[in-house]
Amino acid sequence: MGNDERLIAFYRGEGHDHKGRRLEDIWVLPSFWLEHTHDYIQWLFPIPEMGRFNAFAPLLTSEVQAAFEREASLRQRQQHSLDVMLDFFGLERENYVITAQPNLSIQTHIWLKAGGHNHLRITRMIRSLFLCHQPELAQAFQQSVIDIGTQHGIVSEKSLNYWRDAI
Repeated sequence: MGNDERLIAFYRGEGHDHKGRRLEDIWVLPSFWLEHTHDYIQWLFPIPEMGRFNAFAPLLTSEVQAAFEREASLRQRQQHSLDVMLDFFGLERENYVITAQPNLSIQTHIWLKAGGHNHLRITRMIRSLFLCHQPELAQAFQQSVIDIGTQHGIVSEKSLNYWRDAI
């Protein structure tokens, strides 16, 4: 199965990633696993460029982008992936409004600290949402992390600039 078919099958719930995990399997994993595992985010939020941490992840091609444009179910499933990650980050979403959960704190949500792999994950997520035909959601997430990261954390200017430039 080629790159495009693998990623589309994964998002349709008909396939698995390079380690045999289905999309639904990843959605129910605990926060500890989401924090300490680095090879799933590329499947949940594909982009055209290869990442540093998972050479086995398929890339977002024009064919995959076209599938996301055609199939509302793929976009809805990516929105569910976003909701899983938002919860992990201490955020929540209602349509296009993304806000901090009441328990958001720098002690328990390390993305609020300067640097780190979660800042790269956030950049990837914003870019993927935009490229997968969800520009309003990408912009809402982008603005949310910039605002919340600035208000609640010690997020570096470098990360803020990455998020601003993601789309």
